[in-house]
Amino acid sequence: MTAVLVFSLLILRLGWLQLVEGDRLRNEAMDVRMKDVPVEARRGTIYDRNGNELVTSVSVDSAYAFPPQIEDKPGAADKIAGALQMDKEEVYQKLTENVGFVWLKRRIDYDAAQRLKSLDISGVELVEESKRFYHQESLAAHVLGFSGDDNQGLTGLESVYDKELRGTPGRIVIEKDAVGRNIPEALHKLIPPAPGQNLVLTIDQTVQFFVERELDKIVDTHKPKLAVIVVMNPQTGEILAMGNRPTYNPAAWRDSPQSVWDHNPGIWYNYEPGSTFKIITAAAALEEGAVKPSDTFYDPGYIKVADRTISCWQDGGHGSQTFEEVAQNSCNPGFIEVGLRLGRDKFYKYINAFGLGQKTGINLPGEEVGIQIAENEATELNIATMSIGQSIAVTPLQLLTAASAVANGGVLLKPTLVKAITGADGQVVKEFKPEPVRQVISKNTAETLMRLLTNVVSKGTGRNAFVDGYGAAGKTGTAQVVEAGGYSPDKYVASFAGFAPAVDPQIAVLVMVAEPKGAMYFGSQVAAPVFKSIAQDTLRYMRVPEIAGLKKPQLPYVFEEPREKLNMPNVVNYPAEEAKNYLSNAGFVVQTRGEGEIIYKQTPQGGAEVYSGATVILELQPHDTGAVEEITVPDLTGLSIKEAGSILEKLGLYLNASGTGFAAVQQEKPGARVRKGTSINVEFQPPSIKALHD
Repeated sequence: MTAVLVFSLLILRLGWLQLVEGDRLRNEAMDVRMKDVPVEARRGTIYDRNGNELVTSVSVDSAYAFPPQIEDKPGAADKIAGALQMDKEEVYQKLTENVGFVWLKRRIDYDAAQRLKSLDISGVELVEESKRFYHQESLAAHVLGFSGDDNQGLTGLESVYDKELRGTPGRIVIEKDAVGRNIPEALHKLIPPAPGQNLVLTIDQTVQFFVERELDKIVDTHKPKLAVIVVMNPQTGEILAMGNRPTYNPAAWRDSPQSVWDHNPGIWYNYEPGSTFKIITAAAALEEGAVKPSDTFYDPGYIKVADRTISCWQDGGHGSQTFEEVAQNSCNPGFIEVGLRLGRDKFYKYINAFGLGQKTGINLPGEEVGIQIAENEATELNIATMSIGQSIAVTPLQLLTAASAVANGGVLLKPTLVKAITGADGQVVKEFKPEPVRQVISKNTAETLMRLLTNVVSKGTGRNAFVDGYGAAGKTGTAQVVEAGGYSPDKYVASFAGFAPAVDPQIAVLVMVAEPKGAMYFGSQVAAPVFKSIAQDTLRYMRVPEIAGLKKPQLPYVFEEPREKLNMPNVVNYPAEEAKNYLSNAGFVVQTRGEGEIIYKQTPQGGAEVYSGATVILELQPHDTGAVEEITVPDLTGLSIKEAGSILEKLGLYLNASGTGFAAVQQEKPGARVRKGTSINVEFQPPSIKALHD
């Protein structure tokens, strides 16, 4: 009876396993026997606008292993490490992992693949994958970007169009026994990958070469912190070239610091544009009727706005001039008067209409929006400084996109980098057309402003940008770099934004050089000649007909910076090192007499009117802090909070600061005698605005 019961239960269990659990158990058994080896899809090719391959994928082998199938793991690890030039311990660790499949090394070269194959180790195999190949190494590196080991785009267009470029991966299905060994007449099945789609860019490889060449020259000559050049077709918004320094090789991106490849300065770097922004100021004022080219202005060499005096770069000013001449001379007082005529509401209307303070929408990751003062917080002084390109920050692409609207009849266009997406068969899958955003200014205003900007290049401060046979229109810019507490006294951004030919422009170019080293830092010196070189070569390459009878400017533009009249700082009672550093940074030549740590006399005396570059003699005396009960208060005018605090601390005094910026008023007057340990009350105010030549 018991045997019958047990037999009945076994029959029921067998029926349950076959009829109810059969499908599940069959699938689990299949999972145990079947091993998947992923096969990546061939990533799509990236072409320039003329069909030249910029980035493509080449076939390479990758090595993998089935650890359960490898019997002599230490011996195999030793052989594999030698063939693949890997660390033996690393290989052994991979072979002893409790997994059925492990990658040994991805994308190995041909010789390594042949060495591994000759070992004939059971459980170690090769599979074909693809590797990105950059035909021109670092050409347009920040635009193209790079992809990772798993075929995923990480930066640039490789990232933005990763879905289209990646394709659909395949796999190799291999039947093994329970411990991963081959079995007779095993099932081997290839599920082929589907290749990715291709990108056809608006970039022109030849124009990009011109840009890269000039960037290298800029680095060799000026050794800047960074440099950006962007070339655009102002009629379509298509980017023909975009390059940066420093740069990197996408095929070896790990060899460069993340700070270099992680950001594209052309769309990320925020900077005060200086006088290149006057293009926007003039466009808004002309469109609103706030100024006409024939309107007259008088420049005495400065303009007062609120509690500030803003100087003209030309000593004594430009005198009487029309607005056309204001533009030619890049006259700050003239442009400030125009901006104030325009008023806050209308000024901001055009700042927004030109797309400033907004992303341009270009298909690249990491785009910044610029920096601007909130409209409801902007003062009359803010409007004045924004009129000349200060107190507002833009990205290089933002400014070029906005300025290009002047060259095409007043239409703001979305900048584009991709013309089309094509399939593996070369057929167009998707095409990208020019995208107008809005009409910003009228065609008449645009034509008037183009004439003024043409005169800037043919007659004014932009003469070094004149393109032989074609002319040009544009604007130079030189802006101080903003740092904590105000503007740096010796760091500048030199730039030029312009168009060529002067009639019916075919290219728009922005050259931006941040913090060039050496004596030359003006936009007319550093950036304008670069524009000329790129425009000249690009227009000839594009076979744009030259303009017959076009006259060249009489002389290249050479600017000799005038010697400024300055008030000699008073450094009596300063610690010697601080005094020497302070005067040297202010542009004076310093000589010392005697020995000691404290300045007790200076020639010329503090407050005397001298020229920049003058020599000042400092006489020293020892400072015995232990014997001195009273300290003479030094003159702290013009120092930052940090500088003033450091000097007082070394004298045995303390700083009680109010406000921000630089020392303007001190309660304890210079020369006063106070007891050691006294707190000196100093009021700090924002810096005055320095006049720059453009």
